Amino acid sequence: MRSLKKEEEELRLKTDSFVVESNVHHPTDYNLLWDCSKKSLSLIDWFLVKHPSISGWRKKHDWYREMKKKMRVLGQAIGSKGQYREENILKTATDYLQKAVLLNKKMQETLKECERICSTVADYGKFFELQKFVEYHTKHIDLVERRLIKKEIIPHDEKMFSVFEPFTEYITKGKQNPSFELGKRFAITTNQFNLIQDYQVMNKVTDSETLIGIADRVLEKNKVKSWSFDKGYYSKENKELLQIEVEQVVMPKKGKCNKKEKEEESQIDFKKTRNKHSAIESNINELENKGLDRCPDKGEAHFDRYLALGVIAFNLHKIGNQILMNLKQKEKRRELPKAV
Repeated sequence: MRSLKKEEEELRLKTDSFVVESNVHHPTDYNLLWDCSKKSLSLIDWFLVKHPSISGWRKKHDWYREMKKKMRVLGQAIGSKGQYREENILKTATDYLQKAVLLNKKMQETLKECERICSTVADYGKFFELQKFVEYHTKHIDLVERRLIKKEIIPHDEKMFSVFEPFTEYITKGKQNPSFELGKRFAITTNQFNLIQDYQVMNKVTDSETLIGIADRVLEKNKVKSWSFDKGYYSKENKELLQIEVEQVVMPKKGKCNKKEKEEESQIDFKKTRNKHSAIESNINELENKGLDRCPDKGEAHFDRYLALGVIAFNLHKIGNQILMNLKQKEKRRELPKAV
């Protein structure tokens, strides 16, 4: 049985990316407005318990119930298919926004009062959190008004996909089911021993934009004989730069190939290496089944840490399996009868 990576052995690498979902619900601008309202009211309640002198929130629970009710009524109107659907959406959205604007005004006044009475680190921590969610509340009032009242198309870069995990990205990968995922892209590079050689959490960048950074980290410490990618990593510059250091670069071109590129991609070695690239799909599937399909942790730093620990656990599992297999083989050899 072949041992794990040897120091002098050149690596045969494969790189691909997949989406790790963050722990969020399906986002719409009106239910994100409700999330902001709910969280802001929860933070105000914390201040009311510690500082009873804050006034004006005797009917706090009524605000909570009314906002939730109006959000649900709006959702039902949007999901309906009746004759008067558009009129119902306009009416319920206007009603929801009027209540949200009144709540926002009240929260802005309370925010100023909270700032004056803050005296401890805990107070300031909660104050800055409340300030953040009141800002999100204001933003989503504007988004709901523009989309449902003014019928505008909201530019993608203005949207948020979670107020609790604001780093969440809306990612489409050209698949039918699911057509989109909410989270972050995660790039991994595996070697011929099915160990993860390198990983990268991708922050609003494409596959091709990450390649040079991955190559710099890997080639600084390792000799690479071959390296395969899918079409998402292709660019002429990426391929030419990698070919300086790597003997065989398998990077299928996006779109139509010219005569020279067709000849290159029809070579036996190119096809063999490209076929072996599918092994990384198995590694990705294993990672997802072992917990890297969705991150349960909260916050971007904890999200990144969760992925790093997942990579470490994956490699330890692979190494452990190989050690156990080697031990079993040794035991079998000992049990074999000696030749007379």
